[in-house]
Amino acid sequence: MEFAVQNSESAVDIQAGARFSLGIDLGTTNSAVALEDLETGWTGMVEMTQLLGPNRIGEKPTLPSAVYIPHPDEFPKEQLRLPWEERSNGVIVGHFARDHGALIPDRLITSAKSWLSNFHVDPRKPVLPWKSDIDEPKLSALECSRLYLEHMKLGFLNAERARDRSWNIDDGQVVITVPASFDEVARNLTLEAAQAAGFPKLVLLEEPQAAFYAWMEQSGSDWRKQVGPGDIVLVCDVGGGTSDFSLIAIAENDGNLEVERISVGEHILLGGDNMDLALAYTLRSQLEAAGKTIDEWQFLSLIHTASNAKVRLFTDSSLPETQIAVPSRGSSLLAKTVSVTLERATLEQVVLDGFFPLTKPSELPQQAVAAGLRELGLPYAADPVVSKHLARFLRRSLINVKGSETLVSLMKSQALGSEYITPTAVLFNGGVFNAAPIRKRVIDLLTSWNNGIPVRELEGFQPDLAVAKGAAFYGRNRSTGKGIRIKAGTARSYYIGLESTMPAIPGFKPAIKAVCVVPQGMEEGSELLINQEEFGLTVGQPADFRFFASEMRSGDVPGQIISNAERELEETSRVEVLLAAVEGFPEGQMIPVMINPVVTELGNLELWMKHTRSDRRWKLDFQLRME
Repeated sequence: MEFAVQNSESAVDIQAGARFSLGIDLGTTNSAVALEDLETGWTGMVEMTQLLGPNRIGEKPTLPSAVYIPHPDEFPKEQLRLPWEERSNGVIVGHFARDHGALIPDRLITSAKSWLSNFHVDPRKPVLPWKSDIDEPKLSALECSRLYLEHMKLGFLNAERARDRSWNIDDGQVVITVPASFDEVARNLTLEAAQAAGFPKLVLLEEPQAAFYAWMEQSGSDWRKQVGPGDIVLVCDVGGGTSDFSLIAIAENDGNLEVERISVGEHILLGGDNMDLALAYTLRSQLEAAGKTIDEWQFLSLIHTASNAKVRLFTDSSLPETQIAVPSRGSSLLAKTVSVTLERATLEQVVLDGFFPLTKPSELPQQAVAAGLRELGLPYAADPVVSKHLARFLRRSLINVKGSETLVSLMKSQALGSEYITPTAVLFNGGVFNAAPIRKRVIDLLTSWNNGIPVRELEGFQPDLAVAKGAAFYGRNRSTGKGIRIKAGTARSYYIGLESTMPAIPGFKPAIKAVCVVPQGMEEGSELLINQEEFGLTVGQPADFRFFASEMRSGDVPGQIISNAERELEETSRVEVLLAAVEGFPEGQMIPVMINPVVTELGNLELWMKHTRSDRRWKLDFQLRME
């Protein structure tokens, strides 16, 4: 097949002469900002100014990704005003939102980031807090993301003004991270939220890559001593609400080490929040067995205190147990407080054996039997066992790598097992891996899958703040043109649905075909013109477009036709569009086009249809969800 490769000139280009690099980790549970001052060389975290209570302003290293919608009579608005605001915008973001909202959960929004990638609910619709009956206007996932990003932007500029530096946000290179598992719709929505928040120039970066950049920066030149040619590094990222896996290969070219991301996993809604909830249910059962009952408000408090107790026991290995107090909202607070003991054996049984058991690599996540009718909401993982999801990822990664001779050449033969890829090292990321026993369990699990050959844990990881730091480091490299870059490109191959041309047959519906428009690994700042075949584009009347993707088909090339898209690919979005008609063509008549995909410098995908008889082009956006 033939296709033309061109460079893409983007309005958002490398920030030559940037004064700073700002790395933003827009997290599911917590967000953070890191700064690299390119003029002075200073690097570090930006303390996030935020509400800690009514009329209480303070700084914290993270901004909880939480929004609280107060009742109009709950707080005077002047008590909620931030330093950079003339008046409060009526909602609360950050620590106070999370802590106060835990007491009134029907006014609290969390996990908005996960709603961006929800296939069945339009992220632009104001539906959050989900299933809440409040009278005040709700917010969309897109608006929540905009609020977090705007808060971080204004907080950063306010902090810099306090240091007598009056920067503008477009003076720097801004890098915002997204999960490697985000599809193109969720990536575009993140970009849209960032631009609405006042970031005119930015770049998107996958979170596991950011963590790897942070590890390289933290390790200095020693990182080359920890990994070498042929190593396969598993970036294992388990945060509060999600699990994200990526594989990075280390290769050698003319005596220099090169780094390439070779596989990404699925978007899995499973993380530390699940573990805290499991502990809370276990402790409530202990209370009920002792004849004590707690109400729903107390149970919410128990989730929070169980999380703190988990951290305490995992941090101090000498503690056999810890006491948890569950308060009441009654006037006699101390008299109504109940207590329960979390023993180390219980913690390990619930967290280690429940979420990270030593399973076999053949044990994969159980798929729940689909109910005929179920509530809409976030598509949480049906199986809570992280070990099984990791096994599935390594199996799917093998299929993907074997589809490309280029990827196979990066790996040593022993890493390419008969059923799954065997990583040689692990880089941990995410707050869950602050706990040494959990890291050890994952290492033991991978070693058992590697026939007892030890899998190394890379030293110098920073599970809470690495993503923001790595994003700032990447931005510095981008701005200066110096430093090593991870070779990555698009994490998946992308396809557009193609209707078959065949005679109608009673009772038979032909399979939907798909044409590959973006091959896996297509680099930022490039575009293709798929000109080996003309396609018919409907203009002048509404037409339905279906988009598909795959993280397991690294060998597909632009223009390749997939005979049964619904069976072989994952459908990511569907959009109905009315494209403007072309003069001389009747409405509804198909016109000949070539497909012109572009991966911008931002790292997002644009899909253009180019008329073969003129310079006319139509852009198709990856915007809407399926109904």
